[in-house]
Amino acid sequence: MALGATICKAFIDVSDIDRGYYDSRSLTVALHPSEMPARMMVRLLAWILFASERTEFGRGLSTEGEPAVLETNDAGDIARWIEVGCPDIKTIRKAAGRSEDVVVLAYDEARIEPWWQSRKGDMSKVDKLSVRWITDADLEKLAAMHGRNMKLAATVQDGIVWLADDAHNFEIEVKTLMRRGEPVF
Repeated sequence: MALGATICKAFIDVSDIDRGYYDSRSLTVALHPSEMPARMMVRLLAWILFASERTEFGRGLSTEGEPAVLETNDAGDIARWIEVGCPDIKTIRKAAGRSEDVVVLAYDEARIEPWWQSRKGDMSKVDKLSVRWITDADLEKLAAMHGRNMKLAATVQDGIVWLADDAHNFEIEVKTLMRRGEPVF
C-alpha cells in the first residue's frame, strides 16, 4: 500500500516590500512521502518570494510535468512556473513553453555548482528563465521551521527574506545566478 502525503498547515503573514504586496494567508502544503521536509520548506519559501492571490502549490512530486509552485494569469494559464532543486534542461524548456516566466530556486550547494556549470549555456538560451539559490546554512535554518502547523511571518526586501515563528527568527539571502536569461555569474 502506498503511503499518503503528510498534510501541513501554514499561516503566513507576508510583507513583500519590493513588490508592495502585503497579505495573511492560510496554506495547506502536502509533504509527499518521498520528499524531505527541507524541500517542502523550499517550496514554501518559493511561494513567499512570489506570493500573490494567484500563487499556489503544484500537484506534487507524484505528478510529472507540474511546477512545484505556480502563478496563474487572468485566463487561468500558468504565468509563472517555479521549480525547486536542480531540474534538467528538458524540464526548464517545457516550463518555458507553457508559461510566461520560469524561476528555479536551487538548493544543495554540492549539486548547484556542477549543475549550473554544465547547463549554464543551455539555460542562457531560455530568455524567460531566472535562477536563484540558497545556501546549505540557510536551508538548515529553513528546515528547522518545518512542522505540521506553522505560523510564520515573512518580510521580503532586496533579495533577503526575514522569517520568524515562535522559536526562530533569521534571514535568508536568496542569491541570483541568472535573471531573465542573462547569467549574473
